[in-house]
Amino acid sequence: MKMLKRIAPKNGIRLAVFAAALGMLATGCQTYQQQNHVIAFYRAGNLTNAVVEAKKIVQKNLDDKDSVIWLLEEGAVLRANGQYDDSNKAFDLAEEKIDKFSEAAKIRLGQETGALLSNQANLDYEGRYYDGIMVDTYRALNYLELGDFDKARPAIIRAYQRQQDAVEDNKKRIEKTQAAAAKDKNNAAITKAQNNPKLQGAMQSNYSNLDSLKPYADYVNPFTVYLDGLYFMANAADASDLERAHKSFERVSDFLGDNDYIKQDLAAVDDVMNGKPLQPTTYVIFETGCAPVRDQFRIDLPIIAPGLGVASFNAAFPTLKFQDNCVPSLTVSAGTNTLNTALLSSMDSVIGLDFKNELPVVVTKTLASSITKTVLTQASAQAAGQAGGDFAKLFVQLGGAIYNASVNIADERTWTTLPKEFQFCRFPTPADRKLDISTADGLQRQTVTLNSGDINLVYVKSIGLTTPLIISQFKLNSSTMLTPPAPAPAPVVNVAPPAEVAAPTVAAATPAAQTESAPATNAPAPAESANVAAVNTNAIVVDAVAAVEPTVGTAETNAPATAPEAVK
Repeated sequence: MKMLKRIAPKNGIRLAVFAAALGMLATGCQTYQQQNHVIAFYRAGNLTNAVVEAKKIVQKNLDDKDSVIWLLEEGAVLRANGQYDDSNKAFDLAEEKIDKFSEAAKIRLGQETGALLSNQANLDYEGRYYDGIMVDTYRALNYLELGDFDKARPAIIRAYQRQQDAVEDNKKRIEKTQAAAAKDKNNAAITKAQNNPKLQGAMQSNYSNLDSLKPYADYVNPFTVYLDGLYFMANAADASDLERAHKSFERVSDFLGDNDYIKQDLAAVDDVMNGKPLQPTTYVIFETGCAPVRDQFRIDLPIIAPGLGVASFNAAFPTLKFQDNCVPSLTVSAGTNTLNTALLSSMDSVIGLDFKNELPVVVTKTLASSITKTVLTQASAQAAGQAGGDFAKLFVQLGGAIYNASVNIADERTWTTLPKEFQFCRFPTPADRKLDISTADGLQRQTVTLNSGDINLVYVKSIGLTTPLIISQFKLNSSTMLTPPAPAPAPVVNVAPPAEVAAPTVAAATPAAQTESAPATNAPAPAESANVAAVNTNAIVVDAVAAVEPTVGTAETNAPATAPEAVK
C-alpha cells in the first residue's frame, strides 16, 4: 500500500491503463482457424453437419465483429447442400453488412485504438474485395438454379461492378493507412522495423509462394466475368447486352490465352449479333477443391524507444496456405465429343493477389500495434520501477510480455469454403441429352440426363479427392423450371475433424429427429441406378466410385443411396 501511495498520478494512470489491458487476457485470443469447425465437416463432405454447425455459429455471432465471415461460410455450405434460397438469405445479410462497412468513409477510431492494444483480428471483419465479388456471383448462380432470371441479372451486374470499384478503393485505403502511420508518434520505429533486414528476409521466405500466382488484373475474377458473358449472351434484351457479353468474353480470353472454349463463345455471340440464333449448347462448370487458409509467422525485432532504452517486440503476420487436395479435372463425354475441363479461374490467384495488395496495410498496422504495446509496457515498467523498485519493474515487464505474447496473433479470418479453381467446357447439346461425367482418375463417374432447354449449364462441385461429386443443372435463359422432388432425410453423423481443429460433437439423429432439426436439402430419394437422370431435380449428389470393391457410403453426406457404377 505504501508503494502505491508513492506513485505519481501520471504514472498511476499509466499503470491503470496497463492493468486494464492486461485484464483482457481473461478473454483469450483464439485464431479463426481454431474457431472454425465448419470447415472440418465441409472438407469431409458432410454437408449436413457443416450446415448445422454454420447456422449455430452464425446465430451466436450475428451481431459481433465476426458476423460477416460466418455468414459467408454459412451461405457457401447451404449452397453446396442445394439450399439455394437459404443460401441467398445468408449472402444477402452478409452483403448488407459489407456494404455498410464500405460506406463508412472514416476509420472508426475507437476500433483502431483497440487494435493497437490487441490485434487486427479484434476489428470487425468487413469483407475483402473478392468476398463481395463472390457473394454476388453465388447469389446470381443461386437465382439461376431457382429459375429466377430477373433477380440473377442485377446480382451479376453488381459482381462485375465490384471488380471495377475495388482498385480505387484499395488505393485510397493504402493512402489512408500511410497517412495515419506518418502521424503515429512511433512512426520512426515503425519505419525502421519495416526496413529491418530480418523482417525483409522473413517476408521473402513466407511470401515467395505469391510470386507464382497467375497474373490476373487487380481484383478481377475471370469466373465472374465469364458468367457475365454467358448470362448476357443467353438473355440478351438488346444489342447492348450482346456487346456486353462480347466484351466479357474478350476479357476472359485475355486471361486464358489460346483456349478453344472461349473462342467458340466469341464466335457464338458474333453469330447472334449478326442475326443468327444460338445453337443448342451445354456448358459444364467445375468447382473443385478448397480455397487457401491463413496461418501466421512470428518474428522478434528490436526497438529503441526514446527515454525507455532498448527492447524487443514480437509481431505476427498472416500467411496463405494453399490447399492441394482436389480433383484436378473432369472428363465429359457427350455424343461423339469427349472433352476435358480447362482452367477458367484460379481462386488461389484471386485470393493471393488480393492478399498481396493488402499486405502493405497489414504490415504497417501490425508493426504499429506491436510497437505501441511494447512502448506502453516499457513506460509502465519504468514508472513501476521508480515507484516500487526493481521488483515492481520486473513484475510489470513480465506481465507485459505475457500479455503481448498472447494477443500478438495475425488476423487469420478468410472465407475457407470457397473453391480452389473454377474450370469449364462447352459442346453442342447431344441428341440423346445424356452426359457422362468422370473424374480425371476415373474413380467417380456419373451419367446425367439434361433438362429441356436450348442453353443448359451443368454445375459440378468437388470438395476433395475422396468426397462425392455434387451435380446440379439449370437453364441459362428464361423458361419454365421443373419442380424438384421433396428432399429425402439424411442421417447426421460425427466426423473426426483434422488434427488442428477440434470440431464439436453433433449427435447422430434418427430420420424422425432429422426432419425436425437438420437443414433441408435438395438431394433426391434413392435411385435404382447410378445413372441418375437429372430431369426432375436441380441438385444431385453423386456417390464416389471406389477403384477396388466399391462401397456405397452415404452416412457422411446428403447423397442418395445410389449403386456405384463400375469404371473400367
